[in-house]
Amino acid sequence: MSVLSVARRVSDIVNHAAVVVCILCVLAMLAISFIGFLYTVFTGGALSWTYSLARVFLPWIGLISTTIALYWGEHVAMTLFVKMLPEPLVKVAAIICLAVIAIYALLMIWYGWEFFLNARQTYMVSHMIQIPQYFTAIAVPLTGVVTLIHLVRGFDLLAHFVAPEDVTQQALREQQAEDV
Repeated sequence: MSVLSVARRVSDIVNHAAVVVCILCVLAMLAISFIGFLYTVFTGGALSWTYSLARVFLPWIGLISTTIALYWGEHVAMTLFVKMLPEPLVKVAAIICLAVIAIYALLMIWYGWEFFLNARQTYMVSHMIQIPQYFTAIAVPLTGVVTLIHLVRGFDLLAHFVAPEDVTQQALREQQAEDV
């Protein structure tokens, strides 16, 4: 097994873990919000901490979901503009796009790690619930690391070389596979 295939397998596993993390964060937000709703329905009062606690999961959902979008090629890559370029320039544009993504990921790691190390505040959800800022701050460098891991997929991350007909055919094949 080649190093590239192992790296791509790691990317697959990391993407699956990212999906699970996002799902768990959304479920946690829904559960917290639903508890607040039920409390209001049954008591007529409101729990002051439900909205604040649910908001703690937003950075995780927002940041980690960007890595999932990158993995599936659902990101801003100016594909329409790039497809109008001559064939040799498409490859150059793809390389530039991947380089910009790599620089962005490295900046997220560099500055995100500093942000994490300097995260000294405690998020006061209520007088009983206190969440350290570390919990949300670590999502920034972690997103950069996951983005770098996904870059091993190379041009597969970009739709620059995919014809619209191929996308349609792939979607039809996936739908037929689901129907079976």
